[in-house]
Amino acid sequence: MLLYHHIQMNDEHLRWDNINPQIILREGQIYNVKCFEYMGKEIFADYGIPVPQGRMVTTPEAAEQVAAEIGKSVVIKSQVLSGKRGKGGGIKFSDTPAGARTAAEEILAMTVQGHQVKCLLVEEKLRIEHELYVAITIDGAAKAPVLITSAKGGMDIEEQAEEDIVKVHLDVFLGLQPYLAKDLARRIGLKGAQAKAYADIVQKMYKIMIERDAELVEINPLVLSGDQVIAADAKVTIDDSALFRHKELTIVDEDKTEIEKLAQAAGVGSFVELGGDIAIMANGAGITMGTLDMIQLFGGSPANFMDAGGGTGVEGTAKAIGILLEQKPKVIFINIFGGITRCDDVANALAYVKKNIGIPVPVVVRMVGTNEEAGVQILREVGIDAYREMKEAAQKAVELSKVGGVA
Repeated sequence: MLLYHHIQMNDEHLRWDNINPQIILREGQIYNVKCFEYMGKEIFADYGIPVPQGRMVTTPEAAEQVAAEIGKSVVIKSQVLSGKRGKGGGIKFSDTPAGARTAAEEILAMTVQGHQVKCLLVEEKLRIEHELYVAITIDGAAKAPVLITSAKGGMDIEEQAEEDIVKVHLDVFLGLQPYLAKDLARRIGLKGAQAKAYADIVQKMYKIMIERDAELVEINPLVLSGDQVIAADAKVTIDDSALFRHKELTIVDEDKTEIEKLAQAAGVGSFVELGGDIAIMANGAGITMGTLDMIQLFGGSPANFMDAGGGTGVEGTAKAIGILLEQKPKVIFINIFGGITRCDDVANALAYVKKNIGIPVPVVVRMVGTNEEAGVQILREVGIDAYREMKEAAQKAVELSKVGGVA
């Protein structure tokens, strides 16, 4: 997916409602590599991992038909790239085909965790005796795959105590050997046929990770039902740099909020909404993370992560400010360490926006580095003070947010 946007900085009538991106689609160019649950389960089935009987549908009529084919109680699941679907009302159960149709109508009319539901997975309802958790992902610090598993799975896995979670780093040259898979089963309390089935599943998960170039292969919950061990959910994320090897994959592009899509389209570095009230812009992933930490340290709530990148000029900075304002924050906090990104370019963009368009909330700027003195002077002329110390600037931003953003 190629996202294109252009803005003329010398247009005196520039307004934020005129910078909505035009999106041009080109085959083969994409930006998201997460799979819906039903896609993950199709991959699992290809590798022999047990999954419930079911099928993806897009209409209530099809949901009713699939439920009739299954011939037993079913679960109707919204297919969105988000957790907490059950708590958000995006998962319903039915004992009859007619009930499945009604449930499908209700879910297809919903927005779950900010995502409009466009398709469903209708599958058999499992008899659940116990829920486990297992995932294989990449530990960047260790530069190795890590298998994470627990005897306690389900909706609240994030709240499990550290002692209930087993983590094992995997040697990429040895892979996940049978003895290690069996030892993992033992460590989470499995025996007999269940332990054998679990060991088989985790070995196949590792095979998926290697052969499909996955960054994450996760099952939560992995369900115990008699002697059977079944993947009741599936989460698979593919490394985007390896997609040329996987032409068969269908790529989903919905895992962004509307503002995140605007930021992507505008070419504004890395941007993630966080839901707070202090909009953040910095130039580099490290300094952006440090800014978020500092805001939280002083009791503030970041609205976003925005790494505007190095070399951002006047035009790019103006776009970034427009994205920040879309969140309707109480305060904007801009943290610039000038290197490739020049402080005077950032200051000129801020001054342009303030004079010609207006910024309806206070702006706190921390500015150090290339052309710092010129940048500070430009900001001073439009009534914006710049700080040299990040701590002092962060404290000011949090203070303003607590009083409703009144400077």
